[in-house]
Formats: sequence, C-alpha cells, structure tokens
Amino acid sequence: MSKINVAVFASGTGSNFEAIMEAGDLSCNIVLLICDNPGATVIQKAEKYQVPTFVFRSKDYVSKEEYEKVLVEKLKEANISWVFLAGYMRIIGPTLLEAYEGKIINIHPSLLPDFPGKDAIGQAYHARVKTTGVTVHYVDAGIDTGPIIAQEEIEVKENDTLESLEEKIHHVEHQLYPRVMKDIVKK
Repeated sequence: MSKINVAVFASGTGSNFEAIMEAGDLSCNIVLLICDNPGATVIQKAEKYQVPTFVFRSKDYVSKEEYEKVLVEKLKEANISWVFLAGYMRIIGPTLLEAYEGKIINIHPSLLPDFPGKDAIGQAYHARVKTTGVTVHYVDAGIDTGPIIAQEEIEVKENDTLESLEEKIHHVEHQLYPRVMKDIVKK
C-alpha cells in the first residue's frame, strides 16, 4: 500500500519539524513544508531533509482568504491528505478549514483547555501550576479548541525555570507528535 502525502506548517525554528523528520517511519510521506516566515530556520531544516517548501508572507496578500486559497492550491498540487501544524503561528481560517475539514492537526504546549493561544509555557509557568503538558488536537475554527487526540502531562517542579520547563515540554512534543502522526495517518 502506498503512503499518503502530508504537509507540515511551521513558522520558526522547526524543532518539531526536525523531530518528525528524525522519527523514522511515520507511515506517510512528508512532501511539503509551508512557512509564513521567510527568515525561519525551519526552511534550512526542510532543505537538509530535501522537503520542498512554500514560503509566503501574509502581508503580500490582500486577505487571509487570498493566501489560504494559494495554500490550498499548493496542498492539492502535492496531493496532501493531512496537514500537521508544528509551531505555525497563524490562526487557520475558513478557506483551509473547509478544504481540509477534520484533516488538520496541531500540537500545543499545554494541557488544553488550560493555557490556549500564544506563550502557553510562559502562562503555565507564571501561574505556578503543578502540572502542565502537551496536547495534540484537531484544528477547528476556535483557538486551540478542537477535539483532543492525545495529551501527555509534565510535572512542574519547584526548581524549574521557564527555560527548563520549555525544554521538558519540547522533549515531550518531539516524542508525542510523531507517535500521534503515525496513528492518525493510518485512519
């Protein structure tokens, strides 16, 4: 049976992208990286793994709908079945949601519904919670509100700094996301 094609969307360093690429057999082909930040280091990581990229700047388009139409075209051209967000810092709009309904997955650095949105690790750290974690979920029209697929809890210790907590979260993300991806694409 031939493997399906998937795309990864990222905006920054690409640590989750790299973890996905290093994970071994994911039962799918990662054939496209979409990035909204021309200066992101994830682009070099995609080149290293010979994954084609499509890089855009939202300000070059009149509206979110306009650039999302272009993204949908790129996804269709690459025969993409699933989209995995890995540090993509844009809210997915109706154009993409409709084209890939139930086929867009996100990883978020908290135990949703706690600490949705930006800087979830900082929010959890400053709230002095005893536990936080990582959530993988389907993307819907809300911000980090889609149905949860998997969560992994992380204990926040007394001596944790923001940096040590970020490290622990990233370590869990890099293990959890590839496992979930492999399970999802088999459905």
